[in-house]
Amino acid sequence: MIGLEAGTVKIVPYNPVWERLFVAERERIAAAIGHHALAIEHVGSTAVPGLAAKPILDIAIGVESLDHVPACVAPLAGLGYEYKGENGLPERHYFTRGLPHRTHHLHMVVVGGYQWSTLIPFRDHLRRNPDAVAQYQQLKEELAARFPHDRMAYTEGKAEFIQSVLRQLS
Repeated sequence: MIGLEAGTVKIVPYNPVWERLFVAERERIAAAIGHHALAIEHVGSTAVPGLAAKPILDIAIGVESLDHVPACVAPLAGLGYEYKGENGLPERHYFTRGLPHRTHHLHMVVVGGYQWSTLIPFRDHLRRNPDAVAQYQQLKEELAARFPHDRMAYTEGKAEFIQSVLRQLS
């Protein structure tokens, strides 16, 4: 259903169960840190009906300020999340869950900040545009075939497509 060995890339067909799993996880997160979160959103490819994806749930937790992050680390650890710091992306604090197979990625970002302003509009654009979904899926499948053990190359390969969509939206 969900889970992928860390460091690997595998694209699987869309599964409607992903949305139900997100809803259940959102409730767990809200119970643990809800007073810090302004929003908890399902993002990434598993949030787009019909889009094939890596079977890992991406969740954006929108906060007023990154000053809230330290208070969230221990409660999220209690839910099985490991804190990774910014992990290469400024203005984003990153948490993972699942070993040896990753099942969840949390992105704690400021609502209205750069990261929030890319994650949400990109997801929403894909949800509204079947042609963009088809193009993105084809690109992801090609990249996964080329880089099955190189997550960084896979991610970098998607960057131009994502940036072109975001330019269209601005």
